[in-house]
Amino acid sequence: MPATALLDSAGNIIGWSEAAEVLVGYRRAEIIGRSADTLLTPGEQWARPETGDWGGIRRVRHHAGRNMRLRIRICALGGTGRREHWLMTMVDPRQEALSGVNRSLLDGLLSHSPVGMAVMDADLRYVWFNEALIRTSGAPDRLGRTVSAVFPEQQLAAGEAMMRGVFETGVPVIDFEYRGPILSDPTGEHMYSASFFRLEDEHGKAAGLCYLVTDVTERWRRHQRELMLSRARACGKQLDPVRAAEELAEICVPDFADLVSIDLVDAVVEGSEIPEGSAKGPFVLQHVARTVGSRICPGFPREVGETLARSLGSSAARCMAGGAGILETTLDATSSAWAEGAPGRAEVIDEHGFHSAVTVPLCAGGVALGIATFLRSRNEEPFTEKDLAFAQEFAGHGSAALAAAYRFTQERRISLALQRSLLPGRLGGDEAVEMAWRYFPASEDTGVGGDWVDAIPLSAARVALVVGDVVGHGVNAAAAMGRLRAAVHTLAAMDLPPDELLAHLDDFVTRLCQEQSASRNCAQGDPSLPGTLGASCLYAIYDPVARTCTMACAGHPAPVVRQPDGTSLVPDLPAGSLLGVGAVPFESIELPCPDGSLLAFFTDGLVEDRHRDINEGVVQLCSVLRDPGATLEELCDGAVDTLLSRPLQDDAALLLVRTTSFPSSDVATWEISADFAVVREARALADRQLDEWGLGDLRFTTELIVSELVTNAIRYGSTPIRLRLIRHKVLTCEVVDGSSTSPRLRHAKTTDEGGRGLFLVAQASQRWGYRYTSSGKSIWVEQDLP
Repeated sequence: MPATALLDSAGNIIGWSEAAEVLVGYRRAEIIGRSADTLLTPGEQWARPETGDWGGIRRVRHHAGRNMRLRIRICALGGTGRREHWLMTMVDPRQEALSGVNRSLLDGLLSHSPVGMAVMDADLRYVWFNEALIRTSGAPDRLGRTVSAVFPEQQLAAGEAMMRGVFETGVPVIDFEYRGPILSDPTGEHMYSASFFRLEDEHGKAAGLCYLVTDVTERWRRHQRELMLSRARACGKQLDPVRAAEELAEICVPDFADLVSIDLVDAVVEGSEIPEGSAKGPFVLQHVARTVGSRICPGFPREVGETLARSLGSSAARCMAGGAGILETTLDATSSAWAEGAPGRAEVIDEHGFHSAVTVPLCAGGVALGIATFLRSRNEEPFTEKDLAFAQEFAGHGSAALAAAYRFTQERRISLALQRSLLPGRLGGDEAVEMAWRYFPASEDTGVGGDWVDAIPLSAARVALVVGDVVGHGVNAAAAMGRLRAAVHTLAAMDLPPDELLAHLDDFVTRLCQEQSASRNCAQGDPSLPGTLGASCLYAIYDPVARTCTMACAGHPAPVVRQPDGTSLVPDLPAGSLLGVGAVPFESIELPCPDGSLLAFFTDGLVEDRHRDINEGVVQLCSVLRDPGATLEELCDGAVDTLLSRPLQDDAALLLVRTTSFPSSDVATWEISADFAVVREARALADRQLDEWGLGDLRFTTELIVSELVTNAIRYGSTPIRLRLIRHKVLTCEVVDGSSTSPRLRHAKTTDEGGRGLFLVAQASQRWGYRYTSSGKSIWVEQDLP
């Protein structure tokens, strides 16, 4: 087929055939609108005639840069003079000798050209057309008729308005694409490219219209499929396997299939570990995406989420295990791979007339992720081997997106599990406090961060309140936070005062960094260490009996305290140095906390951002906490709504604590003299108190505990000695003396006369321990209430 080009009166190219693209190398978009001289080598010129035709050999430069000798033929299509249009043909003389080309052969070229051509008069009625146009769109009786009369219901009829515009303005339209049927395939749709230009007489007056039509279906299909592959590579940006599958299903409808169904391995959706060899044995698929063409049925079911158990011998298992697709040119509902083991799908096939299907595996890195099925109904052309190859290529690109989404989902699941294991599930402060808390990580992708809050029950009904902030965000920050939280819990079990606990925690962080290799910077070793070094922490102990709160901090913001009368204050808490810095010693302060006091512990991410400094944020927090009738949960929500804006720049945590005290009837205290004779009296005092509380069942064990603790205080301690019983969720027996000697649990030999007291106490109680006070030590024992 000769290469053809259409020239306007100025010699500019306004039409360019696919054969010309192949011969000269220029794509249509690159050459349209440029002068025909662009094709010539330097020194060559066209010899375009003023009238009639011209032919000759000229040197033409290929798009790749090489020179070619081509036989050129130019003839006028209509009119004369400066408004002439010309048809140019180009042939390689090595392939075809055209020396004998004359006007009759040119007429044959126009009549028998594979490019559909037509000439219309001033009323846009057909006056001439060639055989190729009839082969393309039929209607051989179109002479003397308009386009709308020939094609009243087809898309080409809409082009009549475009033709009228070209006729009136003289501005040609090049490469106008439209869909339509072909005479040899009336049920299938083809894509055509049409170019329209006006014909003028010798006076420059519009005399008619000429148009050329080329079937570009294959080119259009290649373009569409390249576009689908490109979209498949770009999908999954939300890193959600289900959403990625939905995007993949939407891409292919309706251009490739009328229905696309995607089933993923259950573990891919959940983010759990895919069992090795999952495609080689029984497994569970989850139907996650289905896209249906609108032409099928407006009410087509779109239910997704059902699970499908597939056996080893199923078509899906073979497809996933072998990595090869399944082509079903004729679809049988009873044996379809898509309907196998899936109730209701066979009925869908029959009801909506699906006649052909392609099933391909979704695999990445040798791991089977699921299967994708493409079905056709309205498109009566069955799938072919080429379609199967395309579907497998499409699935390969889509599998990469699904694999990335699966890896992210798996990592996020692990991160969230880590975060849940590190953060308290439920903060319980016994009867001493009422609490509510919120936590928001800055890294929304991983859902984890380095801020934390905690409440740790201590002896004598006291509760430790903790808030901390490590450096950084994400999983590394969460790991650093986990180390610090575990260390705080360990130190809190020793019943240390806040300043001493922070000093030990500071030593712990310093030691972690020192353990790193001397040749490596601390921040270059363990990835969690950068967050550990320089972390801040506030540790407070609330005593509901004394109605006081003792606190110390390591570079952390002081809490906001709303007093029962509604006034708010920020205590003057010594800042201390960040953990691991060790420049400033830690100091504790003690605050009175009457019943109904509200303490707000927070991290700087709650009250500080790029538009607001920390002091402004604290003022806003105080304003939120003024509402006396709001619950703690409502106050938390109000603080979050007022202070946080998305996206977060830093992790944020908030802990609200409302204090309560024990009634005096639940606490009994006695001063004990340093005389062994009073041990009996101490037991009697404890017995009477247990009877008042209705705890007579604990008399025997309590007498044993009181006897041992008071006796040891008299024998090894010093005055003053005090015995205290506290009834809360457990019964606490506490003996305080002025000595700093620590008790030691011994395992006495059978021949020893003593040394079994604390051992018996430990056996008779739920837990026991001791702590140092400013005036000595306290030994406490807890028993479960009956």
